[in-house]
Amino acid sequence: MEAFINGLIALAMDVGAKLLASILVFIIGRIIIKAVVKKLRNGKKAEKMDPTVSHFLFNLINVALNIILVVTIIAIMGVPMASVVAAIASAGVAIGLALQGSLSNLAGGIMILIFHPFRVGDYIEAADYSGTVIDLDIFYTFLNTSDNKRVTIPNGSVMGSAIINYSKNAQRRVDLTFNVAYGTDIERVKSILTEEADKHELVLKDPAIFCRLTKQNESSLDFTLRVWVEKDNYWQVNFDLLEAINNRFVQEGIEVPFNQIDVHVKEK
Repeated sequence: MEAFINGLIALAMDVGAKLLASILVFIIGRIIIKAVVKKLRNGKKAEKMDPTVSHFLFNLINVALNIILVVTIIAIMGVPMASVVAAIASAGVAIGLALQGSLSNLAGGIMILIFHPFRVGDYIEAADYSGTVIDLDIFYTFLNTSDNKRVTIPNGSVMGSAIINYSKNAQRRVDLTFNVAYGTDIERVKSILTEEADKHELVLKDPAIFCRLTKQNESSLDFTLRVWVEKDNYWQVNFDLLEAINNRFVQEGIEVPFNQIDVHVKEK
């Protein structure tokens, strides 16, 4: 009986020592990992890296270091690594099936990193959402919408959809359509549209302003005005021209039609 008790005490002390060591390693390891990742993020090399690459890379390093920490703790607890490897291998299929979505997101993150369809700071439209890319990790892309909502999109969904990057090119084209009544002088309307676009200081002179009658609608003549601007001035020019041309139409007496139906009654 005495030998049993002594053995139990020795086992408890051994397990307790391993458990205490594991706790200490975990705490110290977490502190070191945070310090290392922070040091890398704030280093001079990180400043020279593309923000999209640095965000992805540092998140990947953080995950890898935490995996190493967990493996170290398992080894300290005395669990044979061969058994751990065998268990992981036997559960590989089940884990793969359970993590299909996560693996897809990881693959999507790697594809984003390789092909650079967008970068942190770009305004994009993807997976039915649009906004400014504020962060990218190994599984998710984070957007801030124009009305300041945070959207988290799985990377698999991002790469599985069409991606529109509004920030990729330095210039954008503003396309506006204006409707006037039938019978209005076409050249007069073109002149008004061109004059208002030409005097806006943010409208570029090259490429040239485009203005033509582009459609004869059921109740109106439709004119298309196209101007080129720097990408950061897109919305300001868009709204300025809408307001300026509407005011000019009022001043010039240009009729803007409503939808209408002409009914002809024939008497017998």
